[in-house]
Amino acid sequence: MKKLFVLFSTLFVLSGIVTAQEISFKETVHDFGEIAFKGYATFEFVFENSGTEPLVLTKPKSSCGCTVAEWPKEPILPKESGKIKVTYKNTHKSGGFNKYVTVFSNAKENKEVKLYVKGKVLPEQN
Repeated sequence: MKKLFVLFSTLFVLSGIVTAQEISFKETVHDFGEIAFKGYATFEFVFENSGTEPLVLTKPKSSCGCTVAEWPKEPILPKESGKIKVTYKNTHKSGGFNKYVTVFSNAKENKEVKLYVKGKVLPEQN
């Protein structure tokens, strides 16, 4: 009886691993380089559902109001990919920046992933 319990327990744990939702990004950091004063820059972070169940993303949270993300609202099926579009908009400050957007999902691991954008805003031209 004890061996049967151990067998079923092991199968239960393994089935949870096999049927998990997973999110895999090609990259999590993007350097825009130099952007114009009061300009903006956009980058699309590509990800894949590397699990075996549909992946659902919820509203990303940005580190500031100058960084906005657009994400797929529909479930991403296993082995399919999607894009999260991150836009940085500079309104009044020159110099370097390093911002992030936190992506939330129903993934079993990496439920929260931070996507970073960085660069340098050029001085205002008179």
